[in-house]
Amino acid sequence: MSGSGPKASPALVARSLLFALWLYGLLAVMGVGGLPVLLGPRWWSMRWMRWWAQSVVWGMKVFVGIGFEVRGLEHRPPAGALVACKHQCMFDTIAPFIFFDDTCFVLKKELTILPVYGWFAARARMIAVDRSAHSKALRALVHASRERLAEGRQVVIFPEGTRKAPGSEPDYKPGVAALYRELEAPCTPMATNSGVCWPPHGLIRRPGTIVFEFLPAIPPGMKRASFMAVLEDTIEAGSNRLIAEQT
Repeated sequence: MSGSGPKASPALVARSLLFALWLYGLLAVMGVGGLPVLLGPRWWSMRWMRWWAQSVVWGMKVFVGIGFEVRGLEHRPPAGALVACKHQCMFDTIAPFIFFDDTCFVLKKELTILPVYGWFAARARMIAVDRSAHSKALRALVHASRERLAEGRQVVIFPEGTRKAPGSEPDYKPGVAALYRELEAPCTPMATNSGVCWPPHGLIRRPGTIVFEFLPAIPPGMKRASFMAVLEDTIEAGSNRLIAEQT
């Protein structure tokens, strides 16, 4: 299935444009208005980002008719946990601020230099990874993740490292296996169908319901190959099921 979907009507284009203005206008307004927040304790920034995420969800519903739902809450991990999530669109990096108390993303180092987003990501102590550093970056990732788990935070990693359109061939990277092994912690898979309504690239947003679903945790101690196979099978099966509900 293509992430772009069928040709958009003029009305859908107009509604998508209004939402884009809301999304980026909100980011600019909150970035400027939130500058004093950056001078306070970290939890100020986390609260500010949660409010931003909730405002994005409001705009999705009002402007483009996209709902938001979280399932599998019985599998939601407690504080200090590793979560591996399917990544299909920008919204995947926004929604966890709503359903986690103190989330922490693994993200590309380049994002931390962006105005507004980068400022808050740095203040919230997200884990920035320099992909060009290879083994050094992996050691830094493990060290930072261990610190965040000790602080009681939920470390969210996107195993494929980048956004993938629904139906694309999965491409899981080894970073998640290294974290799983070195942290000696369970890993909670998370599925989503977000790319159906909010494609990885482009302006168009389509009505529907974006669902995130927590799946049963993978216990620690599995061999790398077995872990990667179970993780990919679990996330892909869950995401494909959610995608089928919207198509």
